[in-house]
Amino acid sequence: MATPSAPVVTVWSDIGCPWASLALHTLHAAADRRGQTLLIDHRAFPLELFNRQPTPKFIVDPEVIVIAARRPELGWRLWAARESEYPVTTLPALEAVQAAKDPAVGGLRASGELDRALRHAFYAENACISVHPVILDIAERCAHVDAGALADALARGAGRSEVYEQWRTAQGPDVQGSPHLFAAGGYAVHNPGATFTWTGDPAQGGLPRFDAYEAAWADELLDKLGAERGSAS
Repeated sequence: MATPSAPVVTVWSDIGCPWASLALHTLHAAADRRGQTLLIDHRAFPLELFNRQPTPKFIVDPEVIVIAARRPELGWRLWAARESEYPVTTLPALEAVQAAKDPAVGGLRASGELDRALRHAFYAENACISVHPVILDIAERCAHVDAGALADALARGAGRSEVYEQWRTAQGPDVQGSPHLFAAGGYAVHNPGATFTWTGDPAQGGLPRFDAYEAAWADELLDKLGAERGSAS
């Protein structure tokens, strides 16, 4: 696991939210480029619980298109598997990310690694991350996740109470949506870098207009975290 002094960014999001996955990719890519160790403490912002319905494919698809067109390095693609295999829920995946925080499974580093792998599997590989066998197959690829321990944990229902507790917390005023990032020094930003709007109701044919994306926010956050760690040492 990473050293306790590694900076931690708390991210509230849904794995099925393309904007959250864009933000996390940007932050991970910046940290990897700089060789900077970073831990993500993932908190669930379960859109399907807020909206009382599965996140509609007719919303996710156009968001994937506009994001992937602007950031082709993501490697995302439209859903090409069978429609019957499209994830109807992301709760099992969100629960697995929480369950992976247990030191017996791998801890915070493993949790972040699993979240990253699940997002890639959904957006780039069209994996149905609604079912445990698929989630566990993805976990097997994660170097810091004990997939056997994760399977046992999920069989016991691990992660579910955490997701529901985080959902209740996210209903308060501090968390504005998916994604919302928090870090030391009072950093709190909702959907950093992205400027977009919907042209109308997506149920009536409205489309997302992605006007701009400024990725510099990730380096600015990492600079801030480095300065905070330096002043604390």
